[in-house]
Amino acid sequence: MAESQLRKGAIELVILGLLNSRSSYGGELLNRLAEEANLEVSSGTLYPLLTRLRKSLYVKTSWEESPVGPPRKIYELTAEGQKRLRLLKAEWDVLTAAVMQVTDEKGK
Repeated sequence: MAESQLRKGAIELVILGLLNSRSSYGGELLNRLAEEANLEVSSGTLYPLLTRLRKSLYVKTSWEESPVGPPRKIYELTAEGQKRLRLLKAEWDVLTAAVMQVTDEKGK
C-alpha cells in the first residue's frame, strides 16, 4: 500500500525535527524515527526523502569515519532547513487544530 501524502509530509516534518536536535547518518535516523517518534519508516522511504531535502538545500551532508565499516554520510539541518521546519510546524499546528475542532466529540 502506498504511503499517503499526509504521512509523507509528517515524516518530512519529523525528520527535520530530529535533524534540528542533532545531525545523524541514515541508519541512525531510521533508529531515531522508531525510538524517538515511534514511526517505522523503510530505507526506501527515508533515503529518497533525504536526497530531496539535500537538493532543496534543507540539509547538507558530510562524511564521517565509522568505528566499524565504511565512512558514514552525515545529514545536518541548514538555516533553510530550520526555516522549512518552522513553516511545516506552523502548517501542522493549523491542520491539527482544524481536525480536532471538527472531530471533537465533547460538544455533541
